[in-house]
Amino acid sequence: MSQTKSSIIIAIGLIVSCGILGTFFSKGLTDFRSMDRSVTVKGLSEREYVADTVIWPIQFTAASNQLSDIYQTIEQGKQQVSEFLKGKGVKADEISVAAPSITDKSAQRYGSGQPAEFRYTATQTITVYSTRVETIRDMMSSLSELGKQGMVLSTDDYQAQPEYLFTRLNDVKPEMIEEATKNAREVAEKFAQDSNSELGKIKDARQGLFSIQERDRHNPHLKKVRVVSTVEYYLSD
Repeated sequence: MSQTKSSIIIAIGLIVSCGILGTFFSKGLTDFRSMDRSVTVKGLSEREYVADTVIWPIQFTAASNQLSDIYQTIEQGKQQVSEFLKGKGVKADEISVAAPSITDKSAQRYGSGQPAEFRYTATQTITVYSTRVETIRDMMSSLSELGKQGMVLSTDDYQAQPEYLFTRLNDVKPEMIEEATKNAREVAEKFAQDSNSELGKIKDARQGLFSIQERDRHNPHLKKVRVVSTVEYYLSD
């Protein structure tokens, strides 16, 4: 009888223990699933800045049947452009001169079959590289003065278009990342509110790439800087 009672007591103890363990396990699983709930949102920061560097290539062309005349015209043109720029306030260390590009049309293997009016054509590029963006932009409109002096300018050439750079990205990164993260949290809080949940800590965060683009094609000196951050937050009931 005593052995039977002992067996019964042990069995009851096992049943109770299993029930308690099951309760704890169920609660732990519920808590785990609750902690696993999350929401992923994106935060945007977008700002507009004026470019801080300008690259202004000035191209002019020359044509002749004599190679010596081509080089003489190029040299005169370089001096003429340099004097024009310095007279407008461009500093000497802001001006650089590339080697001229000279084409001998008689040496070309393909053509229309008609002899060219001039055997040699040359293109010379003088580049202004400056951080004084507004000053250089103001003098661009006066480039026609060189044309009135008889210089053939290649203003429509793609390689002769001014380029504007924004080099202060590292200076604005911290503020923009903070703004994007704040924006992401506001979105997440709205989602939690709509779903009757509580917003928890950050589970994961990924900073997107910064992009720098022209605001529009008519104002290439105005730059639109943009970054999107992706943030995942925990949710709880």
